[in-house]
Amino acid sequence: MKTNAVNLTEKEYLLPGNRTCPGCSLSLAYRHILKALEGQVIVTVPASCLTVLHGMYPVTSVDVPCVNTPFASTGASATGLVAGLKALGRKDVTVLAIAGDGGTYDIGIQALSGAAERQEDFIFVCYDNEGYMNTGNQRSGSTPLGAISGTTPMLGKQQNQKDMLAIMEAHGIPYVAAASATHPLDLYEKVRKAKTIKGTRFIHVFTPCPPGWRFSFGDTIRMGELAVQTGWIVLYEVEDGAFRLTSASESIARKGSLRPVREYLMEQGRFNNITEEQISELQERVNARWKRCLDRVTNL
Repeated sequence: MKTNAVNLTEKEYLLPGNRTCPGCSLSLAYRHILKALEGQVIVTVPASCLTVLHGMYPVTSVDVPCVNTPFASTGASATGLVAGLKALGRKDVTVLAIAGDGGTYDIGIQALSGAAERQEDFIFVCYDNEGYMNTGNQRSGSTPLGAISGTTPMLGKQQNQKDMLAIMEAHGIPYVAAASATHPLDLYEKVRKAKTIKGTRFIHVFTPCPPGWRFSFGDTIRMGELAVQTGWIVLYEVEDGAFRLTSASESIARKGSLRPVREYLMEQGRFNNITEEQISELQERVNARWKRCLDRVTNL
């Protein structure tokens, strides 16, 4: 049965009162991820905005066990947790590794890649706010072309984003999915599915960041919806090689067309200095990715 607001699990594992910014989409995503795993989970987290959300010992707003790990070693930490649970005969607990784009695209990619190559049995979630937001919005491998950041303050970043989803799919793992914090029921269903699959599962979660991207704290949901409507983010999953669009992206493919990516870019102060040439390049990349998705899709 398809998940909706009526049949969504009522139990809460992310409790009221955390230290994230107003409008933070990470808390929305994390709430639904934990609901999908029904509390039967051990989380491992590197330095990130999520460690801020969890809070400082001995006070936390999260009602599941969590291991804090060094920035580079999330995949290795998850591997160790899987081995420990196996030794104890605990088959009822899912290991969830969750890191930002800095801890996934950049600093943590070696441990994640090694674990995926070995087909370690855990879910890895990358929540992607397109920069090192916890330490002042430095550019990461996920920061877009033309975006102003703490380390690209004038002209903006001069390189395009790394395609982490394609990198993970190339490892031959059984499940890869692209989700968004602003489409939480789609995210919930993808985590529920990932829970039932063995091997390394990778879910990329788009998480709009009001202070880092310079938009109003009240516009987080609208920004996430606009990202999907323009094709900046495509919601999909690849299960054992079968590609399918999901949620709003599937609806767009069936009966609509993408809005211009300019509409998304111009809503954010981080693109105040972007050039027309860069906007055109980004539009071309969005168009090419959307075509690749349509060429691969199996559910239209």
